Amino acid sequence: MRSEVDGYTTEFEVTAAGRPVVLLHGFPDSGNLWRHQVPQLSVAGYQLIVPDLRGYGHSAKPTDVAAYGLLQVARDVTGILDQLGIDRAHIVGHDWGGALAWVLALLHPDRVDHLAVLSSGHPGAFATAGLRQRELSWYMLLFQFEGIAEKWLSDDDWANFRDWSQHPDADAAIAELQANDSLTPALNWYRANVPAEWLVAPRADWPPVQAPTMGLWSDGDRFLTEEQMTGSGQFVQGGWRYERLTGPGHWMQLEAPDVVSRLLIDFLPA
Repeated sequence: MRSEVDGYTTEFEVTAAGRPVVLLHGFPDSGNLWRHQVPQLSVAGYQLIVPDLRGYGHSAKPTDVAAYGLLQVARDVTGILDQLGIDRAHIVGHDWGGALAWVLALLHPDRVDHLAVLSSGHPGAFATAGLRQRELSWYMLLFQFEGIAEKWLSDDDWANFRDWSQHPDADAAIAELQANDSLTPALNWYRANVPAEWLVAPRADWPPVQAPTMGLWSDGDRFLTEEQMTGSGQFVQGGWRYERLTGPGHWMQLEAPDVVSRLLIDFLPA
């Protein structure tokens, strides 16, 4: 299916019937990231709505970096809900999709029933998580440099991408980026949303999240510290639950799919 907001199209898939759940992917993935959760959650009585977010798959790929700002991309998600006639949905996000999920809960509390975020803590918690988080985020500075970042990631059969990310499904992720010409659009998420001044002086006036919220973090994550997830609870007014997975890396829905699905089913009202 396809929706259009402000002239930009978003491709998405809808599976099964029941309480709607929107699954939001991050870098460098597409909606295919959730391929293990979709059948498991559909059997449990949910309707799964899985977009290829702006810049990925066959969705729009604007050349303007500012078009990838989270405030802009959030309109793509609410546009999908509007097209389907859905007032409120559960929102689940991972990586940049997790950051987008937080923004949706902050800006559109009337559209978010329950919120589940994998890996990515609240932006306020991320920005104040300390030196270790800044050390792990070194690549965000590299990704600001258009052309240089693309070359660093893709040279020598994507050797640096493979070594840096240790993505459990690297070949498939690379194939999708190449087939859909998505590398620069995917990196534009970093360029639009990680300005230096935000890292130096993070905002402190975030409104509280009203939705019941669950944060999932895995101890093998190479990019995000536990502190930026556990610290997210202070920004949630609707009820906070934290789950720590032992063993999986950053892509826990691929490395521990049954555990992730079980936690989502346990948390999200069906």
